[in-house]
Amino acid sequence: MSDGMRIVLVCWLAAATVGAAQQTTALVRVDSGQLQGVVDDGVVSYKGIPFAAPPVGELRWRSPQPVKAWTGVRQAADFGANCMHGRFGPTQAAGANAVPTPSEDCLFLNVWRPASAAAGARLPVMVWIHGGGFVGGSGSSPGTSGVQFAKQGVVLVSINYRLGRFGFFAFPALSRERPDETKGNYAYMDQIAALGWVKRNIAAFGGDPNNVTIFGFSAGGVSVHSLLASPMARGLFHKAIAQSGGSRDSVLTARPMRDDGVDPNYPVSAETIGKEFARLMGIEGTDQAALGKLRALSAEEVLRGAPAQPGVRGPMYETTPILDGKLVTETAETAYKAKRQPRVPIMVGSNSADTAGNRVRATTKEQFFARFGKWSDQAKAAYDPDGTTDLTTMVTRANDDFGQAEPARFAASAFAANGSPAYRYRFSYVPAAMREQMRMGTPHGGEIGFVFGTLTARPGSTLSPEDQAVSRMAQSYWVNFARTGDPNGAGLPTWPRHDPSKDLIFDFHPDGTAGAIPDVRKVRLDVMQLATESGKRAD
Repeated sequence: MSDGMRIVLVCWLAAATVGAAQQTTALVRVDSGQLQGVVDDGVVSYKGIPFAAPPVGELRWRSPQPVKAWTGVRQAADFGANCMHGRFGPTQAAGANAVPTPSEDCLFLNVWRPASAAAGARLPVMVWIHGGGFVGGSGSSPGTSGVQFAKQGVVLVSINYRLGRFGFFAFPALSRERPDETKGNYAYMDQIAALGWVKRNIAAFGGDPNNVTIFGFSAGGVSVHSLLASPMARGLFHKAIAQSGGSRDSVLTARPMRDDGVDPNYPVSAETIGKEFARLMGIEGTDQAALGKLRALSAEEVLRGAPAQPGVRGPMYETTPILDGKLVTETAETAYKAKRQPRVPIMVGSNSADTAGNRVRATTKEQFFARFGKWSDQAKAAYDPDGTTDLTTMVTRANDDFGQAEPARFAASAFAANGSPAYRYRFSYVPAAMREQMRMGTPHGGEIGFVFGTLTARPGSTLSPEDQAVSRMAQSYWVNFARTGDPNGAGLPTWPRHDPSKDLIFDFHPDGTAGAIPDVRKVRLDVMQLATESGKRAD
């Protein structure tokens, strides 16, 4: 054999050995079978892992059922289907990561881990709960890829959960069916089932089942608060991060299941909404036969419903969390005020221009101030101190304060008062190329690319070194918190615990620096708190 042939053979054997090692590294066994992941740039990903049986046919509107075990090795190279969604539909990935058409068969999760991690490594685990108003989004968005977290030594899990009428639905026959099962909040049941899967299986990926941090944005942040308040989620996670997720009853709805539980805030029960949906779909009655017809509807019919009719509210009205008495026993605000939340570290905050919804509406300044009732004078001093602030700016700021900033302060204070480490933030940094378009500040969701390290430049521009530095800093805080329950670490500006007696907030400043500063919104948040807690809500 010539020297050249020997070199080729050695190189081929080396490559084959590396390939075999990668294949071995990427093979894991979970409780339903073996999975083959994909190794790329020091990270192994496992996509499209079923954590519950397909919720279709007779399993529509039932709690998640066990996955049927498979034989052989299941390839986990591609994302599973997204859940049926309305608005806020996820961005479709391209190429090998293309997302299949949305489907009712959608209970999948994804795992990213360092390629160097072995079973028993006991790395911190982070579970991402996506946003989308409970009617859209998925765990497969390119903007929430777990690659960069895995490179920081984290096992990152993203999940799907049922949305819209698939995720929140009540009907009299459904309430009577299988009385031992939890009813109504199927989206939350899916999240809890996914956390149960993590607890049972994450050690096989090198994750620590006793160090799990849940984090989510918008509806995902609402979910974090709901899981903190739910007795059914206890013990499934150990830290929590709520990004722009509210926490007040005005944001976190909990609609009564039946008419005998309605109150002035929620005068229409979930069952009444379900009956109205059935009627609009041409289904009469509320018995088991009617339920059978509802389950026989196509997924598209359940998603879209009947053609719009005058006086009928939209899908958001019909798809809010339900006070079912088992999973959701009370709102997060009620639980926090009574100190019934678990004593776990929490990070909570929002963005500097975080107007996710238009709950505060006014056509004149007089109408705006009247919404604050007997605190209208304080509202004038807070929102229009010299009488020159335009109404649009006042309404925008009030929506931000009402929906996000004040509820975040409330949650942080409630956890601190209960003895938990609490860290409050405001994200005020805007990418350099977007500052002309985002003059008001960082919009709803504007922090996600920084936290996940998935920032992309707008067409015709590039990311600045400052953008990238802020992203590294933000992700470092999130990773440190997942590791230890404290976001602080070497080389980072000190982030103090939230102290309700002080006016400090940790801010990611517009200039790319960060630090704890007196909260410039204190006067606004104080009057918003007074109006909210008095029952004279700003909406």
